[in-house]
Amino acid sequence: MKSRLWVGLAVVTAIFAASFTAAQEGEAPAVVGHYVGVKNCKKCHSSAAKGAQFKQWSESKHSQAFLVLASPKALEIAAAKGIKDPQKAKECLECHVTGHGADASMFEATYSDSAGVGCESCHGPGSGYYKSSTMKAIKAGTTDGKALGLVMPTKEVCAKCHNERGTSGKPVNWPADSAKIAHPAPAGAGE
Repeated sequence: MKSRLWVGLAVVTAIFAASFTAAQEGEAPAVVGHYVGVKNCKKCHSSAAKGAQFKQWSESKHSQAFLVLASPKALEIAAAKGIKDPQKAKECLECHVTGHGADASMFEATYSDSAGVGCESCHGPGSGYYKSSTMKAIKAGTTDGKALGLVMPTKEVCAKCHNERGTSGKPVNWPADSAKIAHPAPAGAGE
């Protein structure tokens, strides 16, 4: 019994050491949480007093990213690349649908791929941080949003799709492109 306990402790220590080393070497952290969908974000990010982030997203090309794959232009681009249906092609969906390629267990029932490039494409799966009380604690500095899966986008986050391969060859122009979609919360919002 004692030896199994020591073996278990050794395994846990090895896993922790490996993940700590990977984090220090600049590797991407493992995905934290599940995808909950834009409707959960909308609950708190709709009012003008809080920044109307949902409205800005819903009027953006990101919100239409999946639907645009059925457009004549998308079908033309797909045909030139030998793709029959862009709304089913991995190489299109990986940038046009939030969380594409993640295991089915990573998606809550509230998630819909038809939302295109939703909040969680840029900010990470939201199950750990989307609740109002959690967001208030993150804003107050009493909770670490990053530990709960909250991502604050960087050039590298955007460049996963906005690169030579995606977006018809137009790479992200940082910070100008990020300024076009910026949606900060006003001072005092959510307190």
